[in-house]
Amino acid sequence: MKGIWKLRLGQPAEEGLLALTGACANESLLRSDACPLCSAAIECEQIRERFVLRVPLDPAERLYGLGLGFQSLTLNHSVRHLRTDHYGGRDNGRTHAPVPFYASDAGYGIFVDTAENISFYMGGAVRTDAAVPPPEKNRGRDDDWRCDQDARFVEISFVGSGAEVYLFAGESLRDTVAQFNLLCGGGCLPPKWGLGFWHRMHIRHDEAAVTAELREFADHGLHVDVVGLEPGWQSNSYPCTLEWDRERFAEPAAFVEKLRQSGTRVNLWENSFISRKSAVYSRLLPFCGSHQVWGGAVPDVTLPEARELLLRHHEEQRAGVSGYKVDECDGYDGWLWPDHACFPSGHSATAIRNIFGVRLQRLLTGLFSKRGERTYGLVRASNAGAAPLPFCIYNDCYDFNQFLTGLATAGFCGVLWVPEVRDAATPEEWVRRFQLSALSPMLMLNAWASGAKPWKFPEVESIVADTIRLRRMLLPYLYNAFYTYRTEGVPPFRPLVMDYAALRGAEDAASGRLDDTDNPYELCEVADIVDQFLIGDCLMAAPMLPGQSERDVILPPGRWYDFHTGEPMSGSIRYACPLERIPLFVKEGGMIPLLQPDGSLLVRCFGAHGSCTLYDDDGETTAYENGCHALLHLSFVRNEQGVHGTCTIEDHGWQTAYTNVIFH
Repeated sequence: MKGIWKLRLGQPAEEGLLALTGACANESLLRSDACPLCSAAIECEQIRERFVLRVPLDPAERLYGLGLGFQSLTLNHSVRHLRTDHYGGRDNGRTHAPVPFYASDAGYGIFVDTAENISFYMGGAVRTDAAVPPPEKNRGRDDDWRCDQDARFVEISFVGSGAEVYLFAGESLRDTVAQFNLLCGGGCLPPKWGLGFWHRMHIRHDEAAVTAELREFADHGLHVDVVGLEPGWQSNSYPCTLEWDRERFAEPAAFVEKLRQSGTRVNLWENSFISRKSAVYSRLLPFCGSHQVWGGAVPDVTLPEARELLLRHHEEQRAGVSGYKVDECDGYDGWLWPDHACFPSGHSATAIRNIFGVRLQRLLTGLFSKRGERTYGLVRASNAGAAPLPFCIYNDCYDFNQFLTGLATAGFCGVLWVPEVRDAATPEEWVRRFQLSALSPMLMLNAWASGAKPWKFPEVESIVADTIRLRRMLLPYLYNAFYTYRTEGVPPFRPLVMDYAALRGAEDAASGRLDDTDNPYELCEVADIVDQFLIGDCLMAAPMLPGQSERDVILPPGRWYDFHTGEPMSGSIRYACPLERIPLFVKEGGMIPLLQPDGSLLVRCFGAHGSCTLYDDDGETTAYENGCHALLHLSFVRNEQGVHGTCTIEDHGWQTAYTNVIFH
């Protein structure tokens, strides 16, 4: 049975996490019948200042979610103290997106709607009065002694007197996660230009330097769809005026329009700690917190007066730009406001911190949507309720493996993660980083400090250029995946286990070997599959890591095909490929539409027969919200003579440019 149920436990605060982030929970999805998840078995009690929930847990379940992580996917036996923060090298709950939602492969999910810092003990905290306590072992004699225990509950605690709790039931992890995203409003549908190639300029570039650098890209045969201007575009930054530096950009509106005419959008960096030099400072100050950050005032973004002042100031300074990069809204404690800071709304400093990034995303999305435009941007902090907001999370981590894990965990919490490219030590690493970024929510070179260009290593320049071109070719497929995210809640990029429960990984006994320094408690780890991920409905990526020329690939059940050669394969394989090739696999019956330079659509068909529906709209405006779109119904049959395909176009107020469709 699929559905969403809502429980009111204790005495919840007037405004929970969804309300404080400005999200409008789609309560039309809620069911009014009895919940099959035995909600009566969820225990709750007040222990001093903390409200505690206990959710039954079978030790055989695997649990996923609780926000953006970079080291592990499975949560069992872990402890997460959720708090918005810069990622500090450990998956402990201090993260850019500490989303208090988790899903079980037993077919359910739990979302606790509180904006306060919240702790999750994921099946390892055993009560003395437990009805079924784990057996006691003797470490000195028993070979199966373990440092962790199997509790029969997940325990959840936070400062407060109650909470509204949402329960989700689904036939799979994919169903459960999709329903959570739909409750929050469905996924985002970014503009088509946002799915192109992004390049961020050096921190101190002026108009002349930006123009010269874009000309240099053109000389190398590369087009930049979005150029990012870092702090130097402002008259003051750290703290910020959010106003153009007229010495560096004399006529910003004319400059932005000139770039737009050439097919390049502009994205502006900012943080929301407002300088005394800003024209909005004095008006905004009464609606700011008690502590400053980098010398700037911190607006109480839960107050409509503060949001309106920020919105108006952005409108005055926008100059036609297409989006923003919202930095430093996550942490660290060393420069962010303290937990005892006061805000004029009366909300706690911790709650403001947990919703700050989402509120800024919503404000900036509204800046464009009120003009009928779409945007796509970057942000350092997010939380529940942000799925409909077109922003990707980034951070200062640069570990390739952690980038991959981030793509997996992001799929469970309604956020998008970008494994950006900054620099590399070798030509091979340079290529691998571009290949991974090209298969993510945003392909971005962020050389704001290094100044690196795609041709940094001349010997692999053509491979990098081809990788960027592949990203452009995949635009129709990626766009369709985001449409599914918006309408069905299914993340466009997600780990294998979300669709294929059997691929949940196994406990790795080898990692539990005793080591008196690195592993004194013989801790075992779960061997999650995080170095492979699904893109849309029928494409799977298994990126090569730097230093690899071949790798093991686990193919989900059924027959799959090598995207490059069309060779059929199944099961577990050893895959080798040259540096210029990204390991991509398409499931039986899959159809991958590829945009050609002349605007035609080449549909790659895999298997004996298949069908799909491809969504299209103008890719820029919000007209799609009023139903203005087109659907291309595609099907194919393969026989001895080759591939025979059909395309039927269903026009809903938009005449698609994909009229020349070729099947292969």
